[in-house]
Amino acid sequence: MRRRRLFAGLFTLAAAPAQGEGGAAFVLLERHDCPYCRRWLREVGPGWNASDLGHRAPLRRVDIGRGPLPPDLAFLRGTVFTPTFVLVKDGREIGRIIGYQGETLFWQAAEALVAKLNETTEEARQ
Repeated sequence: MRRRRLFAGLFTLAAAPAQGEGGAAFVLLERHDCPYCRRWLREVGPGWNASDLGHRAPLRRVDIGRGPLPPDLAFLRGTVFTPTFVLVKDGREIGRIIGYQGETLFWQAAEALVAKLNETTEEARQ
């Protein structure tokens, strides 16, 4: 009985969307058979949540080949290519990166994208 509760608790934690500063999340829209998704998961994925960017916007993975988007991400439209990385905050899209061409270009694009979190925070204050 205790084991069943433990597993139920772990499943709840895994299913709960990760959120960083002010409710931000970095959503990876992927397909299980996408070679570029797997490459990103090997090269960048292990270090994302440990990075400063990952602390501000934790990774959330969604396999778009297995069904519709989760209800809290239903507002995302126009995803054709994988991987697509979408920065979301407070139920809206801040920006996205389409595709993966290697670590260096990805980290540069991700830094520019996560920097937009500051802009949206400043706009909300005004």
